[in-house]
Amino acid sequence: MHIGLFFGSFNPVHIGHMAIANYMQQFAGMQEVWLVVSPQNPLKEKNGLLDQNQRLFLIDLAIDDAPGLRSSNIEFALPLP
Repeated sequence: MHIGLFFGSFNPVHIGHMAIANYMQQFAGMQEVWLVVSPQNPLKEKNGLLDQNQRLFLIDLAIDDAPGLRSSNIEFALPLP
Protein backbone atom coordinates (compact mmCIF):
# COMPACT_ATOMS: atom_id res chain seq x y z
CA MET A 1 0.00 0.00 0.00
CA HIS A 2 1.27 3.47 -0.89
CA ILE A 3 0.66 6.04 1.85
CA GLY A 4 1.40 9.73 1.34
CA LEU A 5 2.34 11.81 4.37
CA PHE A 6 1.31 15.46 4.20
CA PHE A 7 2.86 17.42 7.10
CA GLY A 8 1.80 20.91 8.10
CA SER A 9 0.63 23.19 10.86
CA PHE A 10 -2.83 23.32 9.21
CA ASN A 11 -3.64 26.56 11.03
CA PRO A 12 -6.39 26.09 10.04
CA VAL A 13 -6.83 23.44 7.40
CA HIS A 14 -8.24 25.02 4.22
CA ILE A 15 -9.31 24.16 0.70
CA GLY A 16 -5.72 24.38 -0.59
CA HIS A 17 -4.60 21.69 1.86
CA MET A 18 -7.52 19.50 0.85
CA ALA A 19 -6.80 20.02 -2.86
CA ILE A 20 -3.20 18.87 -2.36
CA ALA A 21 -4.26 15.82 -0.32
CA ASN A 22 -6.85 14.84 -2.93
CA TYR A 23 -4.36 15.37 -5.75
CA MET A 24 -1.83 13.13 -3.98
CA GLN A 25 -4.45 10.41 -3.68
CA GLN A 26 -5.93 10.67 -7.16
CA PHE A 27 -2.90 11.40 -9.33
CA ALA A 28 0.22 10.36 -7.40
CA GLY A 29 -0.73 6.73 -6.83
CA MET A 30 -1.39 7.00 -3.09
CA GLN A 31 -4.07 4.72 -1.67
CA GLU A 32 -4.11 6.81 1.52
CA VAL A 33 -2.96 10.29 2.45
CA TRP A 34 -2.34 11.09 6.09
CA LEU A 35 -2.53 14.74 7.13
CA VAL A 36 0.04 14.95 9.92
CA VAL A 37 -0.40 17.93 12.27
CA SER A 38 2.89 19.53 13.28
CA PRO A 39 2.50 21.09 16.74
CA GLN A 40 5.01 23.87 16.01
CA ASN A 41 6.63 24.66 12.68
CA PRO A 42 10.16 25.93 13.45
CA LEU A 43 9.82 28.51 10.67
CA LYS A 44 6.58 30.04 11.97
CA GLU A 45 5.72 32.11 15.01
CA LYS A 46 3.84 30.26 17.75
CA ASN A 47 1.82 33.41 18.43
CA GLY A 48 -1.61 32.97 16.87
CA LEU A 49 -1.28 29.22 16.40
CA LEU A 50 -4.39 27.26 17.35
CA ASP A 51 -3.98 24.46 19.87
CA GLN A 52 -2.71 21.29 18.18
CA ASN A 53 -5.77 19.30 19.25
CA GLN A 54 -8.09 21.94 17.78
CA ARG A 55 -6.21 21.76 14.47
CA LEU A 56 -6.45 17.96 14.49
CA PHE A 57 -10.20 18.20 15.16
CA LEU A 58 -10.62 20.65 12.25
CA ILE A 59 -8.82 18.21 9.94
CA ASP A 60 -11.14 15.43 11.08
CA LEU A 61 -14.10 17.67 10.22
CA ALA A 62 -12.61 18.56 6.84
CA ILE A 63 -11.90 14.99 5.78
CA ASP A 64 -15.20 13.72 7.21
CA ASP A 65 -15.56 10.20 5.81
CA ALA A 66 -13.50 10.78 2.68
CA PRO A 67 -12.07 7.44 1.66
CA GLY A 68 -8.30 7.33 1.88
CA LEU A 69 -7.83 10.53 3.88
CA ARG A 70 -6.73 10.27 7.51
CA SER A 71 -5.48 12.59 10.23
CA SER A 72 -2.45 11.87 12.37
CA ASN A 73 -1.17 13.25 15.66
CA ILE A 74 2.09 11.27 15.62
CA GLU A 75 4.19 14.44 16.04
CA PHE A 76 2.39 15.39 19.28
CA ALA A 77 4.69 13.05 21.24
CA LEU A 78 7.89 14.54 19.77
CA PRO A 79 9.85 17.40 21.38
CA LEU A 80 9.02 20.87 20.08
CA PRO A 81 11.68 22.66 18.02
